[in-house]
Amino acid sequence: MAEKNLFDELKDVLQDFKDFLDANVPTIRPAIQALTSLIPQVGELIDKLVGLMNSLKTEINKLDVGAIPGLSEVSSFTTKIGTFLDAAESLLPDQAGTIADVRSVANVVTGLPSLDAVKTEILALVDAIIAHLNSLKA
Repeated sequence: MAEKNLFDELKDVLQDFKDFLDANVPTIRPAIQALTSLIPQVGELIDKLVGLMNSLKTEINKLDVGAIPGLSEVSSFTTKIGTFLDAAESLLPDQAGTIADVRSVANVVTGLPSLDAVKTEILALVDAIIAHLNSLKA
C-alpha cells in the first residue's frame, strides 16, 4: 500500500471530523448555545473555524494541477528530498526550523499528483463540516 500523502491525510482528518459532527451535533448544539451565552468567545470560535474551513476550500479550489507537465517527476524529486531530510535531521539539529520549512513544502508538492483524485471529496467534506458548524449556532 502506498504511503499516505498530505491530501489523503487531510481527507481522512476531515472525514473523521465530519463523522464526529454527524453523530454529535444534536448533543453538542444545546451546550454550545448555552456556553455562547456565558462565554461569547465560544461563538467567535465557531465563526473562526468556519472562516478557516472557507479558507481551506478556497486554497484547494486554487490547486489545478492537471496541466502541469513533469508533475510526477517533481513529486518523485520532493519525495527524495523528504528521504534526505529524514537522514539529515539528527545530524543537523540546529537546522530543525529550516528542515521543517523544506519538509512542509515538499510534502505539499509530493501529494499534488493525487490531488485530483481526492479534491472533490475534500471539498464535499469541508462543505458538510461548515454546515454542521453553522448549525451549532442556529
